[in-house]
Formats: sequence, C-alpha cells, structure tokens
Amino acid sequence: MINVIDYVPGTTVLHRMNPVAKLGLAAGIIIATFTADTYPMLLGLLALTLVLGVYAGVFNRLASLLKLLVPLAVVMFLLQTAFMRTGAPLVFWMTTDGAVTGSKACLRLLGVALPLILMLTVTKLNDLANACVEKLHVPYKYAFTFTTALRFVPIFGQEMNAIMEAQTARGVEYDTKNPFRKLTLMLPLCIPLLVSSVGKADATALAAEQRGFYLRTRASSYKRYPMAPMDVTALVIAVGLIALGIAF
Repeated sequence: MINVIDYVPGTTVLHRMNPVAKLGLAAGIIIATFTADTYPMLLGLLALTLVLGVYAGVFNRLASLLKLLVPLAVVMFLLQTAFMRTGAPLVFWMTTDGAVTGSKACLRLLGVALPLILMLTVTKLNDLANACVEKLHVPYKYAFTFTTALRFVPIFGQEMNAIMEAQTARGVEYDTKNPFRKLTLMLPLCIPLLVSSVGKADATALAAEQRGFYLRTRASSYKRYPMAPMDVTALVIAVGLIALGIAF
C-alpha cells in the first residue's frame, strides 16, 4: 500500500538538496502562509507548492492529500461563515466578513499541509533525522522519535484495515453513509489498534536499546550533509517568502 508520505526517488534539485534546506523551505512557505493576509499571496504560495510538486514528480501525492483536505476545508468554511456574523449580508446566513475569513482559513489549511508533505516525499527519513542531528544539533532521540512516528503511520493504517476486514467478515457494515453511525462503528476499533500500537512501540524500543541507541551521538553517522550553494539559495528564498507574507 502506497502511503502519501513515502519517499519518491528522483534526480531533481529538490531531491538533491540538503534535508535541512528542504525543511527550511517548507517552513518558510508555511510561516508565510500563516502571516499572509491577501488572496494573491495565499494563492501564490499554494501554487508555488503545487508547481514544486509537479517539478519533483510527486504531484499525485499532493493531489491525494488535497482530496482529503478539501472536504475538511469546506466544513471549516461553513463553520467560519456560521460564527462570523459581522459584515454585510451576502447569501443565506453568510456575511461578507464571514466569507472572507472562511475562504482565507481554507487556503491557509491547504497551504500549511502541502509543503510538509512535499518535503517528506522528496527526502529519505534517515537523511532527515541525521541532517537535523548534524546541522540543527537536535538530540538524536528526538529526531529518531519523529521519523519513527512517520514510519508507523502506514503500519497503523494497515492494522486498522486488517481489523475492519475482520469485523466485516463478522457481519459489521462500515459502508454506511451516516457519519454518526460510522463514528459509532469506528470507535471500538481504537482499542485493539491501541493495544497493537503499544506492542509495536515496546518491541521497537527494545530493539533500539539492544543496538546501542543511547550511545548514538552527532559523530556516529557515517554520512555527512554539507550545505551547497543551492541549499543556501533555498534558505534565502524561504526568508524572502516570510518577508513577503508579513508584507502582504
């Protein structure tokens, strides 16, 4: 099963950049999205992320995430328009201020989620952890915890599918269109998933300890991650995007 954050091999500039530079570029887009307050800037940042995804050959992953985020963005828009009552009446219960606030919130939701996924799809998790330890002086146990949590996402998804298939074989129907009914059916599955997750986490911790996990230092990695001119350029672009987000 292909996961949306699985690494996609490639030879583009994005693939060859230092993982810290990729993280900085993604952080720059995200911060600029949070600080921007105009539609051209928000749409431009979102378009920039999608263009980078097309260039890196991972647009299909971003499109898959968009399919999941768009319904959530629509719900967020409706909630914003329902609670924001200032401004001139527009249509139904909506006001001009509510529509503006809700639409900007939707663009921010999309603009914040996509850059991080883009960075993960063009970066190996081992390289990301080692580069953060070497360049950012992040303690290895924190970097290892973050990357391990990302690796467990597809595993937990497979576990959930296996549990649902077992329950379906016993006559439980998960194809209902009633969201409340579906939520009622899904909640009991959290208990066996939690038990399985705790067991996997304990086994992983034991295996890491037996391999000398606590002896790992910055100098333990056999691979180094020097900053090239293109990495510095990416960081400068990230700072420029943040400045533009604050200005616009």
